Amino acid sequence: MSYLTYLVEGERVGLRAFRLADGPEFTARAHESRNLHHPWLFPPTTVEEYEPYATGLIEGGARAGFLVCERETGAIAGFVNVNNIVRGAFQCGALGYGAFAHAAGRGLFGEALGLVLGQAFAPSREGGLGLHRLEANIQPGNTASIALVRGRGFRLEGLSPDFLHIDGAWRDHERWAITAEMTAPGHGFT
Repeated sequence: MSYLTYLVEGERVGLRAFRLADGPEFTARAHESRNLHHPWLFPPTTVEEYEPYATGLIEGGARAGFLVCERETGAIAGFVNVNNIVRGAFQCGALGYGAFAHAAGRGLFGEALGLVLGQAFAPSREGGLGLHRLEANIQPGNTASIALVRGRGFRLEGLSPDFLHIDGAWRDHERWAITAEMTAPGHGFT
């Protein structure tokens, strides 16, 4: 996997764009991680599901996707997507992410989320998304996800009742957010 180019690299992970060729590895990892993800998340577990999912991220527009890869091996550790990007006066996107079971609990996603924030808030002239704000809407019982965003400096802004239809029901979500200014030096961002 060393022939793949990362958009940005940290100490242990690199971010790269989705490719259709990643379908077999991505879906195998998602299938292995079903128990970890349930009931919070349902990434594609077949190549037939993966292709339209990845195509939407590859083509961009209102979405940007990043595969999180272990630098040492190139193995896909998970993904972070910036969805529902709204331009104009808002300049905001909503995060969706998931670690795969083999990578969970190893601290890789704290590093990966920091790299994604850098990409999201970097000006578009520098290859970034040029956003001002990112939101993460998280079910209150998903303590691992809440710890992840809290650890990267997101602030809790409130509760959105019946926010998303997941696993057959409308689920409440806590709304966590961070702005570009909150990641500036001296603001406590790590």
